Amino acid sequence: MTLQVKLLFGALFLLNVMFFIQWARSRRSYTGRKRPLLIEYPLGLVFAFFDTLGIGSFAPTTAALKLQGKIADDLIPGTLNIGLNVAAMLEMIIMVTSIIIDPVLLMSTVLSAAAGAWIGAGVVNRLPRPVIQLAMGVALLIAGCVFAATNLHVIPGGGLAMSLSGWRLALMIVINFILGAFMSIGIGLYAPCMIVANLLGLHPLASFPIMMGACALVQPTAGLQFFKSGRYAFGTSLALAIGSIPGVLLAAFVVKHLPLVYLRWLVVLVVIFAASAMLRSFLASRSKLQAREMELQR
Repeated sequence: MTLQVKLLFGALFLLNVMFFIQWARSRRSYTGRKRPLLIEYPLGLVFAFFDTLGIGSFAPTTAALKLQGKIADDLIPGTLNIGLNVAAMLEMIIMVTSIIIDPVLLMSTVLSAAAGAWIGAGVVNRLPRPVIQLAMGVALLIAGCVFAATNLHVIPGGGLAMSLSGWRLALMIVINFILGAFMSIGIGLYAPCMIVANLLGLHPLASFPIMMGACALVQPTAGLQFFKSGRYAFGTSLALAIGSIPGVLLAAFVVKHLPLVYLRWLVVLVVIFAASAMLRSFLASRSKLQAREMELQR
């Protein structure tokens, strides 16, 4: 294990020590439901499984929680960051130790995403969310089509590299910084990080330790803030955390043993799914904005 990876794991360990101490302390002052419901455990298992495949877990878990109607909408962001942090931690440990990429690439891209979440969040939060959703959705669709064309050998592209250098490395660092900032408004990092890494010539597996390492540092940091505000559902987050463990372990085995051709098409499916979800969110945001404007005109 390289020094860079040891430092990354050290940061992960310290963050999660603080995370779990604060979570245990928060139970004493928490006034809501503290016990998980039986129907909440499968959510952690199912969506952590898809998260480990690179599809992401925040959007589908949000939809499922809203459908169940067991917690208030304003508690969902905190519940996701806290409840799915265990999954993010396991994903990072498994992927970083089993998929070996250039340690400079790993550290620079993971830390740039974390810096983006910390430094760039204030800037991004001032941007119109529908505009970002539309731009990201269209960009992902275009990128997904380009990558599908490379899979079909219509155009050259892709690669088998496990490292980047020069302008490619610089571009990956900058993009991960931006994607880290977008996470603060609910824009997922997984799909765009995956497609950019592949288009820059990395092996399809190389993006997994990068994107999971980034989220593993961002989520406990966000969770510590939600413990202070109390805006999360204790029982639901506990169910997500427990249920996510077998989901991650099962999916990690699947990812590591997928043949390359299937792995490349998995990237395309992930990106198309993320693009469609982003564009649906854009349409929903625009509808809400139009409804507000009509109310103000009355």
